Amino acid sequence: MHPTHPDAPPLPPLLRFDGEIVLVDRPEGLAPMVGELKRASLLGFDTETRPAFRKGEKHPPALIQLALEERVYIVQLKKTGFPESLGTLLADRRVLKAGVGIRDDLKALQELRPFEPGGFVDLGETAKRRDIAERGVRSLATRFLGGRISKGAQTSNWAAAALTERQLRYAATDAWVCYKLFFHLEDKGRPQQAEDAAGI
Repeated sequence: MHPTHPDAPPLPPLLRFDGEIVLVDRPEGLAPMVGELKRASLLGFDTETRPAFRKGEKHPPALIQLALEERVYIVQLKKTGFPESLGTLLADRRVLKAGVGIRDDLKALQELRPFEPGGFVDLGETAKRRDIAERGVRSLATRFLGGRISKGAQTSNWAAAALTERQLRYAATDAWVCYKLFFHLEDKGRPQQAEDAAGI
């Protein structure tokens, strides 16, 4: 490990979601989650997929993370399946879902169960419209939230039957950061239905 250069600027603090994390790992846990989240006006959105290290290797999404201000739901898709109720939530245009680079995430989810995404806001596209050069979630978090996102659990096995506390906190933070970034990148409150919010 190289020592930090004395003239180097200090690293921004780590961003960490410290609210409630609800792990949904049984099919019967989906109904109460969907019931609550369909009443929300905004959710932070992200997915995690087991990393592929060999050419041609591909894995389905392992987790869906849906964030409120003080609570993040983490759905273990291998254990819950992808029922119609979850697809209905992801298709609901009245509930905005904010994420970064979400097109591939949605395409992978649609391979599990066909649904028409609705209400999604890609914050990377919002940044592009605003002529912001940094469009990745980490760059946007540093710019607008004044912190950095840990990469420590990024390449861990998200399809593991038992997730560690570190994995859960990392996954929750990613979705929560998207929730927070929405208010910096979009107009105050709910935006008018922008092109990328109407459905991807």
